[in-house]
Amino acid sequence: MVMDILGIMDFLPHRYPFILIDRILDLVPGESIRALKNVSMNEGFFQGHFPGKPVMPGVLIIEAMAQACGVLMLKSIPEENRGLLFFSGIDKARLRKPVIPGDQLVIDGRILNLRSKASRMTGIVKSGNHVVAEAVLMAVIGS
Repeated sequence: MVMDILGIMDFLPHRYPFILIDRILDLVPGESIRALKNVSMNEGFFQGHFPGKPVMPGVLIIEAMAQACGVLMLKSIPEENRGLLFFSGIDKARLRKPVIPGDQLVIDGRILNLRSKASRMTGIVKSGNHVVAEAVLMAVIGS
């Protein structure tokens, strides 16, 4: 399943400037997702992080991973169980390589455990052939 930014916005409450995925390249409900983030010099965070040497903040790379995994979880549970998704934990997070303007991030997420309103997922973010970040994420549907 492929999804453009408008489809993503049907599932996530995030809006500019905080929606951090541009496209879903593949999604298998209950299993996996592959999403895309094009990193542009126009991103607001590059103005101050860091002047003269722009680097995408690591927490925003993890947030992009969380948003992709959030779409995966929401597409994997029955519609009547869907709601506002909150990330409740991040384990084994590693930032391996700086992300700079012009990079294209491919975010792969996979469900490890899924219940009706909770999930544990793993994410890996790559730029080209290089892993730039990875983590295990826990999420719950709020009431």
